Amino acid sequence: MLRPPGPQPVNPAVQPAVEPIDGVDIQQELNTLEEMILDSPRLPLTGKTLVDEEQLLDQLDLIRLNLPGAFQMAQEVISRREEVVMEAENYGRQLIAGAEARAQDLTDELGIVRQAELEAKQIRQQVQQECEALREQVLAEVEQIRANAKKELEMMRRTAIDESEEIQRGADEYADKVLQDMEARLGEMTRIIRNGRQQLGQQ
Repeated sequence: MLRPPGPQPVNPAVQPAVEPIDGVDIQQELNTLEEMILDSPRLPLTGKTLVDEEQLLDQLDLIRLNLPGAFQMAQEVISRREEVVMEAENYGRQLIAGAEARAQDLTDELGIVRQAELEAKQIRQQVQQECEALREQVLAEVEQIRANAKKELEMMRRTAIDESEEIQRGADEYADKVLQDMEARLGEMTRIIRNGRQQLGQQ
């Protein structure tokens, strides 16, 4: 049903709820009063509304009698709201203080971590330097050992060559001596054979 132009009823869902006082809901009674006015018949061509005066006054009396209680409850709600706000502010300050303390702890921990990282980096660099120095030292020792071994091998080769040559000379001398002995014996045998043939020839 279309309502005539004029004030529209207030939607209770979008207005702040008011708790009933002694069983009376002020918001509901105001809505009832508004419905009473809007549902009353209108005078043709005037735009005015005929309202039951007695019913209207009764409704206003009901609302008027319950307003002090509603105000008191509203004041209690406001007081409670301030208390809740204060509690929330205290809680917020505690959270902020805790967060700042935690941030300080994290800052300290971060400083410790950075210091540890710096020390670890320095130790790593020192170890790398020591490893590089040790590597160079080992390479130098290996090169020295290689050079000494090469020198010893050369000396051993020369010694072996000298000994071989000495043995060869000794063998040559021995062979020459043996050949000389054989040559002398052969010469003696040749002389004996020649003498024997001469004697045979003379006979």
